[in-house]
Amino acid sequence: MTLVTTSKDGTRIAYETAGAGAPLILVWGALGVRASPFAKAMRDELAKSFTVYDYDRRGRGESGDAAPYSVAAEVEDLRALCAAAGCAPFVWATSSGAALALEAAAAGVPMRRLAAHEPPYAVGAHASKFDRDYPRNVAALIEAGRRNEAVRLFMRTVGVPAPFVWLMRFTSFWRTAVAAANTLPYDAACVNGFELPAIRLRAIATPTVVLAGGATPASLRAAAEEVSKTVPGATLRIVPKQNHGIKPAALRPVLVELFEPATSARTESVDKTNTKQRTANAS
Repeated sequence: MTLVTTSKDGTRIAYETAGAGAPLILVWGALGVRASPFAKAMRDELAKSFTVYDYDRRGRGESGDAAPYSVAAEVEDLRALCAAAGCAPFVWATSSGAALALEAAAAGVPMRRLAAHEPPYAVGAHASKFDRDYPRNVAALIEAGRRNEAVRLFMRTVGVPAPFVWLMRFTSFWRTAVAAANTLPYDAACVNGFELPAIRLRAIATPTVVLAGGATPASLRAAAEEVSKTVPGATLRIVPKQNHGIKPAALRPVLVELFEPATSARTESVDKTNTKQRTANAS
């Protein structure tokens, strides 16, 4: 069932929930929508251990939009989702969605713990591999109404071989991607033109774990390592045999391991508070 929360600027953000347990918000990257088969598989798997909040980022799926776009507006969308969860939730975010979640954490959006999976920043020796003209070029294609070409440019930019891109045009995924293509410039803004926003990352107080796949490209592994060094107190976790499209069954036990101590600590704190209150009432 689709639920709706309202962001600070009045934009309606659509989401759904599944499962039981501690609240966990999913933040998808470029072209990600909760109606996709991959999102559904991830939601179903993580719902075995958490109450999952899966939402359509603004401009895609069933969510609304508002002009002009700003990363700050998307940060407020995530803040509204956290409020809908009823308490500071866990957050798992991937790719450009991880960059957005890091911006939200820097802005003080309440999260109990953040797992940021492979935010795609250009760092070190790998920086030259990133197309710095991509943000301008994809925005020009969207402005010209050339959504198919925009999706193709995105796919080639993230390293999908041209023959595979050609084959993808005949799949249901392509139709979904084209429908969300207007948000590609949004994700380019979230990743700060691929520049790691070191000053903002150093302002993060949220307990943060940066995830990277053991089989992921070296450029994304390097970015994850740099983010983990920049965010105060953050740690890096390598998930064996996984890449940028991490499998749900590989992710769930990692999140359970990472988030369970925080859940236990919170429960213990609540229990102690309740015990003190009962003692005070009895006396």
